[in-house]
Amino acid sequence: MPRTKLVVSKTVQQLTHEIDGVTLPVKYYKELGRRSMRISFGKKAILYRVPLELTRVPGKEEEMWTWFRKSIAKQIKSDPSLLHKYQIKSYTHGDTYHVGDRKYLLHLIEKGNRKSLRGQIVGDIIYIELPLGLSFESRNITIKKLLSRVIAKDFYPHIRRRVNELNAQFFYIPKINSVNLKYNTSNWGSCSTSGNLNLSTRLFFAPSAVIDYVIIHELAHFYEHNHSHRFWALVEDAMPDYKAYEEWLTEHGSECDF
Repeated sequence: MPRTKLVVSKTVQQLTHEIDGVTLPVKYYKELGRRSMRISFGKKAILYRVPLELTRVPGKEEEMWTWFRKSIAKQIKSDPSLLHKYQIKSYTHGDTYHVGDRKYLLHLIEKGNRKSLRGQIVGDIIYIELPLGLSFESRNITIKKLLSRVIAKDFYPHIRRRVNELNAQFFYIPKINSVNLKYNTSNWGSCSTSGNLNLSTRLFFAPSAVIDYVIIHELAHFYEHNHSHRFWALVEDAMPDYKAYEEWLTEHGSECDF
C-alpha cells in the first residue's frame, strides 16, 4: 500500500517581521498534520511552519508568534548575516555606487524593447542599458549581473596582479592558467586541477586583507585539494591571522553584493 504524505499545506500567508529596523519577509504555513513549530531561512523568505490545529486554540497563535520572535532574535544574534539575507537593493539613475575603495556614478538607460543588454565603464561612470517594462525583480537581477560583469573587468588587472604577487611570495606555483572573476553566491573562490583559479566578484566589497586571504586559500589548494591539516598549515604559513578574515566573511559576507 503506497505511503501518503502526512504534512499537507493548508494555508500560506505572506507576512513581514521587523527586527533592528530591517524588514524580513516571512512565509507563514499552517499545516494539517504537523506536530511541531519549525523556522527555516529559505532562499527568498523565512519559512514558519506551524500545526494548523494549534492555531484554532484560543490564544495559542499569539503564543506561537511570541516564540517566533524570540527564536528569530536568538538566531540572528548567533549569525548576524541572517539579518541582511533578504534585503533587496534598488538601483536608481544618478546613484553613487561604492565598490571597495572605488566610486562610480550609475547611469541607467531604459528604453525600447531591446533584446540585448549592455554595460560598460567609461572613466568613473557605469553605463547600464536595459529594456523598459521589466518587473522589479527582473530589473534588479539584470542590473546586478551587468554590474558584476563590468566591474569585474575594471578590477581584473589589480586582482590578477595580486594573485601573481602572493603566489611569488608564498607558493611558487609554476603556472596558473587563468584567473576568473564570476558572480558566485555559493563560495568565495575555487580552483581546478587544470590550474584555473576562480574568485567571486562579491569579494570586491570586502577589505583588501580579506581578498588576500581568499586568494591565499585558493592558491594553497593547488598543493592540497582538501581541507586537511597540511592545507591549513600552508594557509597559516602565508597568513598567520587568517582566522580573523574567515570570521569577517562569516559575519559580513552577506553584505558583500551588488
